[in-house]
Amino acid sequence: MTFQRIVVALLVLIVAGLGAIGYIEWKMAVQVRTLKAFVEGYVFNEAVLACEQSKSSTPFRWNGGKSTAVIGLNSVKLDKYNVSASYTLVADSVYCDYDPIKRKAEIGSSFLERE
Repeated sequence: MTFQRIVVALLVLIVAGLGAIGYIEWKMAVQVRTLKAFVEGYVFNEAVLACEQSKSSTPFRWNGGKSTAVIGLNSVKLDKYNVSASYTLVADSVYCDYDPIKRKAEIGSSFLERE
């Protein structure tokens, strides 16, 4: 009888622990989405301006473009200590990657192939 009580108590503790982990995971996901939305909103105007002023053979026209879309904020961990960020916009099938750290835009480039 004591063994059964111990097993049930352990099972209840495991279920409670998994529930707590799920709740914490959900709260963190909400906070990360909020932070990402804030950063994307903060960077958007700079990205549009930099992309429109960037010199390229294919012009990037966000304002007045027929088909525009925001791909969003992306990041790639290059090595143990470096993370490269990019904010990608698309206007009339022309991609523009904006680096919010260097404040530099590249048109038609692949984010993963950048320096």
